[in-house]
Amino acid sequence: MNTMLLCLIYITKMATQDEFPFPNIANEFQQIEKKFTKYEVILSPDKDEPEWWAGAPSVVQDKEGTFWLACRMRTAEGQRGFRGYEIRILKSKDGVHFNKVKSILREQIPVPGFERPAMVIDPVTKKFKLYTCAPNNDGIWSILKFDDVDTPEQFQPETAKRIILPPEKRFERDIRPRGYKDPVIFINDGTYHCYTIGYIRENEWIFHFTSEDGEVWKSVGDVNEPIMNLNGWHNFFVRPASILPIGVGYLFIYEGANTKWYDPVYNIATGLGFTFDLHNIIDLTPNSPFLISNTPGDMFTTFRYSHWLWVHNEIWVYAEVVCPNRTHEIRLYKIKK
Repeated sequence: MNTMLLCLIYITKMATQDEFPFPNIANEFQQIEKKFTKYEVILSPDKDEPEWWAGAPSVVQDKEGTFWLACRMRTAEGQRGFRGYEIRILKSKDGVHFNKVKSILREQIPVPGFERPAMVIDPVTKKFKLYTCAPNNDGIWSILKFDDVDTPEQFQPETAKRIILPPEKRFERDIRPRGYKDPVIFINDGTYHCYTIGYIRENEWIFHFTSEDGEVWKSVGDVNEPIMNLNGWHNFFVRPASILPIGVGYLFIYEGANTKWYDPVYNIATGLGFTFDLHNIIDLTPNSPFLISNTPGDMFTTFRYSHWLWVHNEIWVYAEVVCPNRTHEIRLYKIKK
């Protein structure tokens, strides 16, 4: 399998890059980067103006072969970090041409804003589950879940409830995660895995939770301990993106930013890891990003919130990618064997 071969190549030959004045990909990955030049635009923002974004895609394919996509729509107006105004759900027969079937607005919950949603199909009940994240009125982020439904058009905003919240302090001077956001949900052998950003002070790390039913979650390991470090090219923060089974293990797709980049809060690139057990991650791209936008603007090269899945023996990658005018759109890249 080509993907497995790539893993071995990355493990034995990692990129090197000493300076990070602007998001860049080291020479070792340039040939692979060319596979991400052709794409389909899945969804554009509601306005073709800077800071209007369509992004954070989560995609499932049901037993009839229908594709369902949940995403976050973002306005340029208001306080940064609270501009996600809608979770939009779309439907497609071919995974390329989507039609909107449902809209959940932040005012309907109500919450100050949304970020990344995650949609999965329960392997037992076959019902659809939808997760997202939002802050409370104090600005503390947590993971939310809507009631399960038979088809995504039926998700109801009033059913949203908080299911993964920041842990209570044990001692007055404890430093514990003060919020969680951007869930990545992966189901393996009947166990639900949630990878989420956790804030410790002002840093963003990856934390891992599991569940038997997708409702009640527990931390894997110590609740204060993240599963990847801030180092190399991702020394500003590191975030989860997607999980892709590859037979002998799993690709762990992550994203991050560097302290030397312009506006590293939003100038985000994508890297690759590998895991056998879905918890211990080998960083395959520690010194250079694996993917950045092939349509960068004057300051941003963002390629983030990607969702990877197997379709017809190809790897399909849905991602939020920056355009030259600083809008973001959802794109589909198809990686053939």
